[in-house]
Amino acid sequence: MSKKPSHSSSLDVVYEYHDQTKHQLQRYARSLGYMDWKNQPNPFRRYLQAPTLPLDHPHSTETPSYDALFETCQTPAARINRDSISHLFYESLAISAWKQASGNRWSLRVNPSSGNLHPTEAYLIAGPIQDLSEVPAVYHYFAYGHALERRVVLAKEEWRALSRELPADSLLISLTSIYWRESWKYGERAFRYCHHDVGHAIGAITIAAAALGWKTRLIHCVTDADLTTLLGLHQQEGIEAEHPDCLLAIYPFDADRTWTDPIIDLPVAVRERLKTAEFEGSSNVLSNEHHDWPIIEHVADACRSNSPRPLHHKHDSQKTHQLENEFGADRGISARRIIRERRSALDMDGHGAISSDTFYRTLMHVMPQGGKNILEALPWRACVSLAIFIHRVEGLSEGLYMLVRDLAHEDSLKKTLRSELCWEKPDGCPKTLPLYRLQEADAREAAKIISCHQDIAADGAFALGMLAAFDASLEQHGAPFYPRLFWETGLIGQILYLEAEAAGIRSTGIGCFFDDAMHEVLGIRDHSWQSLYHFTVGAPVEDSRLQDLPAYWHLK
Repeated sequence: MSKKPSHSSSLDVVYEYHDQTKHQLQRYARSLGYMDWKNQPNPFRRYLQAPTLPLDHPHSTETPSYDALFETCQTPAARINRDSISHLFYESLAISAWKQASGNRWSLRVNPSSGNLHPTEAYLIAGPIQDLSEVPAVYHYFAYGHALERRVVLAKEEWRALSRELPADSLLISLTSIYWRESWKYGERAFRYCHHDVGHAIGAITIAAAALGWKTRLIHCVTDADLTTLLGLHQQEGIEAEHPDCLLAIYPFDADRTWTDPIIDLPVAVRERLKTAEFEGSSNVLSNEHHDWPIIEHVADACRSNSPRPLHHKHDSQKTHQLENEFGADRGISARRIIRERRSALDMDGHGAISSDTFYRTLMHVMPQGGKNILEALPWRACVSLAIFIHRVEGLSEGLYMLVRDLAHEDSLKKTLRSELCWEKPDGCPKTLPLYRLQEADAREAAKIISCHQDIAADGAFALGMLAAFDASLEQHGAPFYPRLFWETGLIGQILYLEAEAAGIRSTGIGCFFDDAMHEVLGIRDHSWQSLYHFTVGAPVEDSRLQDLPAYWHLK
């Protein structure tokens, strides 16, 4: 085993948590081991008695197209008003449908979540919004009612001070996590899943913003303490309290300007006022009883971002792959329709194949490329490459493949993985796509076993594991970067979901996998690379027992 980075004790906590929460072939990570249904958390947080601003329920439009979201040329930037804010949340974090069967009914959302438990909450921080609010304020997004709940009004000079380093006409969205929602079912592994979900939410927001001609960028310089104060989270306590995750700046895309990383600074006067301010509304109770998992709070404390380190930005230090679009014209598929119709596959048919064009286009869209504003939401250079089990892709032999998402990954992976792997470029693969065949074999059984014996990993067209440069990332950026590795995998996963939907197939994220069994297949014997998230893509089997209901039928 390689030595762990010798930093502070916070990194020791991260490594201890990561290893302790691995699923092993002989045992699973600690959880209750049964479903405590009477204490299942309410998936909808709301702030009772807070002023509520209902949003519109917009119809899908044929433009922009889904493929256009990955091109440098964007649609004209929408103005910040009631209509655009309604679109932004309706196409990122809102309810997308309801399902019912055998007397049970549950909601689905535009942003996917592990176990459909939805630990992620969202807040809007903005100046006056035409036709919605005349004052700057902090709002909580209430997904069940598709509405904004006002938490605190900001003075105009406070908003100006907060946003003075941002591009004109910017707004902010902050994400938080309620760990209890996940630990109720998944126990100690829940911290991982919460941060997968944060990555999916970042992707969902970024894509919805791109459809409005807006760019999204994570603000890395903000501290957790400042976010806690800005959102009023310091007034929460106990196991249902929200933990601050990230702050996103959203602003008009301008192809003629290159923005530096957005910066906010919470002025001392604003910080001190908000510490004692009376935030509007009180949070609802999610469960009557709880089971505490101390290790989650322990690792969360170790990962707090109190003095963010500078990042090596992909656009100024990463030698990005120069990819060429070899797939011809835009398919003209409505982005908004794909976004709202995305569903997780519950089962795969075991025989449906996909074309090589579909496969290669998917890989192109999860590659970091200069000027492509989806993956650029994250300011750091790519830390994740993809180990792919190909089962049924036309023109490609079955086997184990590797998509190298950063040129710097290749040497490290070749040194770490089994020496007998061949690293061959497949025939017909686009010249600029860094995809390599490592081993030709029937990989279905291996994919199934690794994914906690789930057939869905073998029955799709392909499955994959997202490998993070674990040691190097944590050594460079410290313990707070641990959840950020999961954010990157979640953002990749969100694109995989939409790629499948656009191709007329389905996909699903797999959080349950045997970590070290995956590492053994690849020959990984240390922490240099760690598999953090798995996915499967293919032809779905629809469950005819399920009935669909419209997203907001309950409001009517």
